[in-house]
Amino acid sequence: MRRSAGPATLYIVIPCYNEEAVLPITSRLFVDKIASLVDQGKVSPLSRILFVNDGSSDATWELIHSLCQRDERCLGISLSRNRGHQNALLAGLMEARGRCDLTISIDCDGQDDINAMDQMIDAYLDGCDVVYGVRSDRSTDSFFKRESAQAFYRLMRALGADVVYNHADYRLLSSRVLDSLAQYREVNLFLRGMIPLVGFHSTSVYYVRHERLAGKSHYPLKKMVSFAVDGITSLSTKPLRIISILGFLVFLASVLAIVWAFAARAAGVTVPGWASTMVVVSLFGGVQLLCLGVIGEYVGKTYMETKRRPRFIVAERTEYDRAESAERDRSDSAGSTSPDDADAPGESTP
Repeated sequence: MRRSAGPATLYIVIPCYNEEAVLPITSRLFVDKIASLVDQGKVSPLSRILFVNDGSSDATWELIHSLCQRDERCLGISLSRNRGHQNALLAGLMEARGRCDLTISIDCDGQDDINAMDQMIDAYLDGCDVVYGVRSDRSTDSFFKRESAQAFYRLMRALGADVVYNHADYRLLSSRVLDSLAQYREVNLFLRGMIPLVGFHSTSVYYVRHERLAGKSHYPLKKMVSFAVDGITSLSTKPLRIISILGFLVFLASVLAIVWAFAARAAGVTVPGWASTMVVVSLFGGVQLLCLGVIGEYVGKTYMETKRRPRFIVAERTEYDRAESAERDRSDSAGSTSPDDADAPGESTP
């Protein structure tokens, strides 16, 4: 169903961690893009760019603050400490919730094609509540990163996690998806898997990813492996089922080994051997430690969930500009719908 009732308010949510090298470049691109969308009448003049400083140790927050002072279309929040990309992204989404009709999340490095936002907004206007930005190819990746990424997506699917193939965190979410996402209270976040769980009508937009414009990647191999483990254990319990099946198979093998040992003893053909003993002990010891490690991952995550610690703490905000408040007051006096009403602005009434 086509949405109507005037242009919607868009917030572009951008997590930033030690991005002082690339932020001066990409911030201009984001400002130009939102200005272009406003000029085309696709989004409201109240649309904003929301930068989220994830506890950066460089001058990222100072740059964000300077941007917000120069341009009223830029807003910023700073977390009290580094909480990781997923928590920073969620902080930005929850900050934008109630202030806009839709959000588009995108990384700060300039690798994602910002022109794909036009297609995302077109899909939103056609009735989609979730629009995934999906890479059409991975030619810019190294061989190892490309193959490991493909293996990760295949593994996630095999373990029952509903993830979109070749999709990172470049996506559009409507206001009602944000409201539903706010009901998910888990501490161990993997938004790529959580968004499909929310549901609603969705589609995908395909684009070519570019090289990073400046700076260096903040996702080394160790961090990517940790991210993959978090994703699997946060969304699927199949590894525990696999452990149960493996334990049963090992038990059967043990029974057969015992029967063979007694039979060999009775036949008098036993030959004591150090090598065979070591092989059996090492095999069973390795399997047991692996199983305990997987179980420990789940126990640890359960432990963290029971603490109910906050996923992020916003330490500082830039001032929300007066022009936005004045514009909202004029809109309210003209009889338009406010973000807190039952029918969100920019959406047609069912």
